[in-house]
Amino acid sequence: MADITTQKPTRKMTVSPVKFAPLVRDLPTSAVTGVLGNLELVKDVKMDVTVELGRTNLPLKEVLQLGDESIIKLERLAGEPVDLLVNGRLIAQGEVVVIGGNFGVKITQVHKPQQTSDMSSDDMMMGDDMMDAYDEGGY
Repeated sequence: MADITTQKPTRKMTVSPVKFAPLVRDLPTSAVTGVLGNLELVKDVKMDVTVELGRTNLPLKEVLQLGDESIIKLERLAGEPVDLLVNGRLIAQGEVVVIGGNFGVKITQVHKPQQTSDMSSDDMMMGDDMMDAYDEGGY
């Protein structure tokens, strides 16, 4: 019995790098609204806003001794900006003001978003960096 071998015809393939759509941060504001959808749908969602005057660490013994008229020294100096947090995330700093008998905060510096710690630097690679890594055999 003779061996029968069949060869499939080879097809020539063209391989080219992937082209990604621009990132949202690179788009004009009018385009972002279209990409993200109608923001009016979420504008009334309540967010927890906290103004943090300062923090400190105390041993349990001192915490148990706290009572009326106790004074706690904070790590922040008087006159330093306070932190403005939204849902626990620092978004700005400002100075304490009084508005008609109520405390308020005058924002003096807005912070840029930080990378989330659950994403590695490889996950954050985008745009030209991604294509460079692809060309160099990084993927």
